[in-house]
Amino acid sequence: MRRSDEDRALLDALFTQSPVGLHLVDPELRVLRFNTAGLGARSWRAQDIVGRRFTETYGLVEPRETEKLVREVLESGVPLIDRVVRARPEADAAHDRLYSVSVFRLQAADGTVLGLAAAVVDVTERERARARMRVLDAARESVGSTLDVAVICRELADIVVPAFADTVVVEVVDSVMRGDDPPPPPLPPGVPLRRAAFRSRAEGAPQAHPVGDVRDIPAPTPYTQTLTDLRPRVLSLNDDPPWLAADPARAEAILGSGAHTLLLAPMTLHGTVLGLISLYRTGQSDPYDEEDVTLALGLANHTALCIDNARRYTREHTIAAALGRPHLPCRPVPHTALETVGMPCSPEDGVGWCDTIALSSARSALVVGEVAGRGIHAVATMGQLRTLVRSLAAFDLGPDELLARLDDTVKLLDAERAALPPTDALHHEPLAATCTYAVYDPLSHSCTTASAGRPSCVIAHPGGTLEIPDTATGPTLGEADSTPFAATTFGMPEGDTLALASPSMTSDPAGEPGILRQALSRADRPLPDLRDEILFSFAAHAAATPAAVLLARVRRFPSDRVATWQIDPDPTAVAAARRHVRAQLAAWDVEEETADITGLIVSELVTNAVRHGRPPIELRLINDRALTCEVRDTSPAAPHLRHARTVDEGGRGLFIVGRLAQVWGTRYTAEGKTIWAEQSLPSPSG
Repeated sequence: MRRSDEDRALLDALFTQSPVGLHLVDPELRVLRFNTAGLGARSWRAQDIVGRRFTETYGLVEPRETEKLVREVLESGVPLIDRVVRARPEADAAHDRLYSVSVFRLQAADGTVLGLAAAVVDVTERERARARMRVLDAARESVGSTLDVAVICRELADIVVPAFADTVVVEVVDSVMRGDDPPPPPLPPGVPLRRAAFRSRAEGAPQAHPVGDVRDIPAPTPYTQTLTDLRPRVLSLNDDPPWLAADPARAEAILGSGAHTLLLAPMTLHGTVLGLISLYRTGQSDPYDEEDVTLALGLANHTALCIDNARRYTREHTIAAALGRPHLPCRPVPHTALETVGMPCSPEDGVGWCDTIALSSARSALVVGEVAGRGIHAVATMGQLRTLVRSLAAFDLGPDELLARLDDTVKLLDAERAALPPTDALHHEPLAATCTYAVYDPLSHSCTTASAGRPSCVIAHPGGTLEIPDTATGPTLGEADSTPFAATTFGMPEGDTLALASPSMTSDPAGEPGILRQALSRADRPLPDLRDEILFSFAAHAAATPAAVLLARVRRFPSDRVATWQIDPDPTAVAAARRHVRAQLAAWDVEEETADITGLIVSELVTNAVRHGRPPIELRLINDRALTCEVRDTSPAAPHLRHARTVDEGGRGLFIVGRLAQVWGTRYTAEGKTIWAEQSLPSPSG
């Protein structure tokens, strides 16, 4: 066979049997020969193609752009490969088709340009499938970037319009928006839905209801049916369907937008319905088909999963806030000799608290602590420990002894966790906590602290000098370490500012004191301003963020509100003590009834000290938020409340004190003990 015969046979086979639409085009871009394989279902006639310009043949949407590309191939010889163009064939002008065009230059052996060979394939379905996959990939990448249901719905709306719909409405079951569990299927009639997102290609498109509106959907409509049977639906809107009358607001919006097709996709998870996606196409857009339904279900399922994650977070956050709110002070407790400001700092993995507690004898306890972990269980544990600290503080325990008792409780709680079934999440979360407890005495200008964990403590003295007290570090609460907690005492005169950070278990050990020192370099500012600067500084050093910080500034305790007397170890000293107290209470203008009760309390306390204590004995009255009467002696013997029988001549001293005083107790020191009793004072307005 001759070479020309072979070439002719090859061309005949290509133009009659090839699955690709082939065109032979002259240098003027006129079609000389063609076949229509790969061009879709339409039957093309030779008179429709041969002799016409290639760019005028298939109803190209942008013929000039296509002609420019083809002429570049003719001039340069560089082929055009798989260029997708859009066309509207005359026989089906209502629907766009997509064609893949590849063009090659033809030339003779001497280089003369003979024309072009063009391969054209209908790739409408391929490109639509790719477009659907791009939409789904974009949703999987972008939807769910936050744990906010409303934001998730807006993210979905931004992706599907205009890539998949001309208008979209996303509605979520209102209880799900609040973090509650979705109702069991099928969705009962009348369940309210919140319109979470709306987006339209057309600016100013009509809406049935504004975003944020909560209402139930009138029934029966395709919307309610989809929420009932959880089955997607594609509906034509061209023939004024009768169900529109059931929902006039939606009907008006649909007619106003010119929508011709509606696709409904329920957002479901594990058989429960979370909401509904309504997708509309308008104008020249193609109606939805079965492949579009598959994509809509993929979008709905992914969005439902993201919404459920956000719902669970919302519920946990709400419960955590509800648990934590009662355990945090609502307002600062007033202290005569201290101004305090506390702040949470929210580290990455910890829940902290800070507290100020009024103690006997005008003293104040300062507490900062942290529980490892996040979420409901950490907040609940934090509340337990804060309540326990306040309860132990009422017993006048020293800081080291209080932490020892707190450590015992943490170990008990940790043992209870370990005893939970292995399937329980808490079984695998050991309980770890830290706490610093400090007691400030305004009458001796001293502060005694103990810490479970590494403390961060900085003192700013008047004039700008800073000091980091040499405080002892005890084991973290709940550790197996049996090292005893140690207390440290340091002076804090009037004008000093103390910054106390929680002994964080996750932050940089060197970071906190440095940040506190920098902020306290100008400690003469108001405490709220100082608090703000510390918060901003820790925000810029996330690795050094504690769970809580407490600021305390020492103020002068009025000297004329304290009276002290030395008591002789003699029974006759009781009467003298009563006279001293009477005179002092009169100078303080204390009402007569309170003065009488104070006289009885002084008599009982001084009598006990003279009989059972050891000199020196000291009587002190403190007129602060309450009237405190205290008697000190050097005997370590512990008094205890007795219930004397009718015929007993003694044993009623502390019983009488307990009935007369609002609260009383015993405080031990290295030098002995102090028995104190407090009485409430009427408010100035009372």
